[in-house]
Amino acid sequence: MSRVCELTGKGVQSGNNVSHANNKTKRRFLPNLCHVTLISDALGQRFRLRVSAHALRSVEHRGGLDAFLLKASEGDLSMRARLLRRQIVKKTAEAA
Repeated sequence: MSRVCELTGKGVQSGNNVSHANNKTKRRFLPNLCHVTLISDALGQRFRLRVSAHALRSVEHRGGLDAFLLKASEGDLSMRARLLRRQIVKKTAEAA
C-alpha cells in the first residue's frame, strides 16, 4: 500500500538528516495518514479512506466530503476518489 493521501495526493518526501558535524544521511518524510470513515450527504453512504491529517482538516473546513470533492481537481485525487467525485456530480445534477 503506497503512502499517499487519497484526497490531496500528499506523499512521501525525501531529504537529509544533518548531524551537528554537518554529516548528511538520507531519510524519508512520511505523511501523517489516518484511516477515516467519511459520510457523503449526496450519496447517503459511508466511505473508508486513507487521508492525511491536513486533508481531514480541509474536508471539515469546506463543509464535508461532498463539498471537498466537488472543489478538488481530479489530478490530485486517487482513482477511488475520482469515482466518488463523479458519482456525487451525477447525483447532484439529477437532484437539480
